[in-house]
Amino acid sequence: MKYRNKAVVASVTGLTLEGMDIMFISFAMSLIVADFQIDLTTGGFISSITNIGMLIGGIIFGILADKFGRVRIFTYTIFLFAIGTALTGLATNIEQVYIFRFIAGLGAGGEYGIGMALVAEAWPKNKQGRASSYVSIGAQFGVIIAAVLSSVLLPIFGWRGLFLVGIIPVIFAYFVRRNLQESPEWLAAQKQKPAIQKQGKLKQLFHSPRVALTTIGLAVMATVQIAGYNGLMIWLPTMLQQSQGLSVSSSAIWTISTAVGMIAGMLTFGRFIDRFGLKVSYGIFLLASAAAVFMYAYATGSTGVLIGGAIVGFFSNGMFAGYGALISRFYRVDIRSTATNTIFNFGRAVGGLSPILVGFILEHASMSLAMTYLAALYCISFIVMMSLKIDRGKNIHDDEAVVSEVV
Repeated sequence: MKYRNKAVVASVTGLTLEGMDIMFISFAMSLIVADFQIDLTTGGFISSITNIGMLIGGIIFGILADKFGRVRIFTYTIFLFAIGTALTGLATNIEQVYIFRFIAGLGAGGEYGIGMALVAEAWPKNKQGRASSYVSIGAQFGVIIAAVLSSVLLPIFGWRGLFLVGIIPVIFAYFVRRNLQESPEWLAAQKQKPAIQKQGKLKQLFHSPRVALTTIGLAVMATVQIAGYNGLMIWLPTMLQQSQGLSVSSSAIWTISTAVGMIAGMLTFGRFIDRFGLKVSYGIFLLASAAAVFMYAYATGSTGVLIGGAIVGFFSNGMFAGYGALISRFYRVDIRSTATNTIFNFGRAVGGLSPILVGFILEHASMSLAMTYLAALYCISFIVMMSLKIDRGKNIHDDEAVVSEVV
């Protein structure tokens, strides 16, 4: 039990620091644009280059974590995104900002999947859902911390001072390395499967037709998860200001309401997985997300907007808590970190483009069509989830199979 708790605390803290690091860009963007005298498109590429770094870092560090151990590589990823964040505060031109954000993205992309794999291997299967949900809410804590630090530091030290705070995770990485032992399941796999450790890790995600289809299906689901979240959180405040006449301060209250709904949804979804299983849990939440998002286009009044936002956040982002448990259950221990990082960071890179399409729809059509598009995404994810072959039984651990049967 003590090791389980340590694994959760380390992973939660890691994702909190990652979420904080990513949100720094959002709060500092206007100041960076003004400081370097660049246009909004050039500034927006900062986020894109970070996502590209996450995808590449996720693949590289996922492979390394499967080969050399979770804890060791986990600390390296934290060092990397901490250094990249701090160096961003020293950038003298936008090109250097791109380079340093790419470095930070490499570390952040590697950290997520490793932390999830570490927790999955520390907790029994019947409790992995709730453990995964505990880790997932770390990102929301990171958003809150970033908001507080930004409000305090930006007026005094400017955007550079904000990013220099990013060096603090280095201290956390040091304590993780000293106080957290390697995953017992990974250590056992090292002894029992020496031949498998030599195989090309990334190739194992497409080892057979069934494995390839599973990997592609999970990548589609991860893409929908990120596309839905980004589309909602980036554009909904603007939509509400236009359609409901809300002020900026009122839309901020909406953001808080939605975030509270998200945290409640994550904690609930984790319990759902443990009690009802993956297919039933995702099926319910995906259909509920589609319905909630579609109906939210017709919400009126401040009460309807706040309650509707909380409901949308509850279902749509509550599912984020399940991806660590979902991907971990499909893949064997020697490929688990690679699979989690590659699949979810692919979703981040592709799904991160969703706000562009939502913005186009809003500019040329209506809010109703934009919400219909987002609802359709969840329906697509539902179809993919239902098509995944989920068998009851023991995990597959023979040399020919990479995907494990999900109980």
